[in-house]
Amino acid sequence: MSQKFRHLLLLVLIAVVAFLLLMPTEVQPVNWAPPKAPSMQDGPYSENLRLKDVQRIGAQDIAGPEALLVDAQGLLVTGLHDGRIIRTAPDSQTLEVLANTGGRPLGLAQHPDGRLIIADGVKGLLALDAQRKLTTLSTSANGVPFGFTDDVTVDAAGRYAYFSDASSRWGYGQDGEAVIEHGGDGRLLRYDFHNGQTELLLDQLQFANGVALGPDESYVLVNETGAYRISRYWLKGDKAGTHDLFIDNLPGLPDNLTFNGRDRFWVALYSPRNPLLDGLAGYPAIRKMMVRALMVVPKPIERKAFVLGLDVQGQVVANLQDGSAGNYSPITSAREHGEWLYLGSLKNTRMARLPLKLALAL
Repeated sequence: MSQKFRHLLLLVLIAVVAFLLLMPTEVQPVNWAPPKAPSMQDGPYSENLRLKDVQRIGAQDIAGPEALLVDAQGLLVTGLHDGRIIRTAPDSQTLEVLANTGGRPLGLAQHPDGRLIIADGVKGLLALDAQRKLTTLSTSANGVPFGFTDDVTVDAAGRYAYFSDASSRWGYGQDGEAVIEHGGDGRLLRYDFHNGQTELLLDQLQFANGVALGPDESYVLVNETGAYRISRYWLKGDKAGTHDLFIDNLPGLPDNLTFNGRDRFWVALYSPRNPLLDGLAGYPAIRKMMVRALMVVPKPIERKAFVLGLDVQGQVVANLQDGSAGNYSPITSAREHGEWLYLGSLKNTRMARLPLKLALAL
């Protein structure tokens, strides 16, 4: 090796170290201690290929059909990366544009009066009426603007919308920064359709994500992506106004969450847990260097399809995975409807489905 080459190599090394140590970033990682990740070799989360044969359905070449609904006609409704909300039939490749929010529609819920309620990561909580007129319902709570409105569900009476603000500090597209920082600035919120007020139910959540009401609407669940858990806020009974954990120490990053209305929740896991991220939880300075590195290198996300079914006690009743090449991932929503489990994805270009009997087969 020549002297000139060694000098060049040294300069490159100094530049890389300087970048990792000194490059400006707003991320201020917090020290924390995650629980040891559960085994995926055996037990309730053991690896399998049960999502290998999912059917790609509906319109093709659509960017990021994140959350989805199935309407009264059996048509799929979803929001896309370009702000469009579309409707498509499972067996058709055509689509109908219902609206364009100008933001990023991430969560969808049907109000009993027919309106589509939208959690838009950029625009806040929105409503789309039958005349396809968009209305802004809420953009802040307690004087704090929403940074990343993520998911929404509406109660049967149409009185309240329960929704999440993943982070009041970070916006859409900055999920990596928010999860690595672990600052606990996510919120669970409730919008009152009668008076237009937004109430804070829970704060200090670790990237508040999917939201679902439980049986008899006695509680509402919210996924905490950055802490690998699902928190529960009680709405009725002796525990009303308190909160606890529904399930902890999940094997991946929980995204959207749905309830079948009877006995089962579906949790979409964006990816399995990253051993490096867990291992550096107690080293904020190194995590800050990681943020700088991710400015120029791809995020170390494992491309794996992953969905869990949970009963109303928080026990695993379905474990669906596929880590093979070409899998349908990342799965960010799973919704049971009729004889099918429908799947949506923040990054994929189509929606998918799996027969429910296969999803629940032991």
